[in-house]
Amino acid sequence: MKRLHLRIFTLLMVVLLSIILIKGQALCAQETAQAADSTLKLAQAAQNPLAKMISVPFQNNFNFGMGENDKMGWTLNIQPVIPVTLNEKWNLISRIVTPITYQPELTECGKDYFGVGDINPQFFFATTSGRLIWGTGLQFTFPTASDEHLGAEKYSAGPCAVALVMKGRWVSGALVSQQWSYAGDDDRRKVSAMVLQPFVNYNLPKGWYLGSSSMITANWAAYQDKNIWTVPLGGGVGKIISIGRLPVNAQLAAYYNVEKPDGAANWQLRFQVQFMFPKGR
Repeated sequence: MKRLHLRIFTLLMVVLLSIILIKGQALCAQETAQAADSTLKLAQAAQNPLAKMISVPFQNNFNFGMGENDKMGWTLNIQPVIPVTLNEKWNLISRIVTPITYQPELTECGKDYFGVGDINPQFFFATTSGRLIWGTGLQFTFPTASDEHLGAEKYSAGPCAVALVMKGRWVSGALVSQQWSYAGDDDRRKVSAMVLQPFVNYNLPKGWYLGSSSMITANWAAYQDKNIWTVPLGGGVGKIISIGRLPVNAQLAAYYNVEKPDGAANWQLRFQVQFMFPKGR
């Protein structure tokens, strides 16, 4: 079954790359300099976690191959981003991640669950040093899950940081965070979790771009060493489109977990729609 999932993932990546190549050839027509520059700036802002722009991403994650019977789970992360200018050099970037999750029955005797997960507010103090855009701050997780199976039932907190550079049509960087639990249900396992998210994007004409943003996680409190790491590899394609005067970032990507805990998904399909509200529009 794992080989079947790998073949499906490989086929999907081939289809995505074929679409990219076909579109790349079709986009050879000249853009006006003003329109091209505006579209490129919107794409770069969408790819920049520290952009001084209000945006509301809706990130759908379809997880395939979960549990004993290779079930599919789903998580929608609603994560509005609100920047606040502190002075000429510093900005405060806040992001509040609210997950809505469907977890299928993972064992023969289990059941499925659907509801809201634990809310994760993140706050970055961001600035620019030459070409380097960077920020650091704190994040928190609150036990807001509508069912105990959809959350940790712990209060957690820890540092977070992000750094990136933009050079020509490239946008690349990484985000890292670590959280520890400090309160909550004493019967639940303590939280000690790291997230490392390297990302790279190459922007094509007409608002198209190629990108990869693998979310590598480490659960330091796992019962066994083999269940600590989740390491996905993959990527996808995106495009800046407009709904009336509202710019929207649409993205489709696929990731295969080369390392994962027991029972976790074999691969993931990610579809994101990000509504952007740049100043002056």
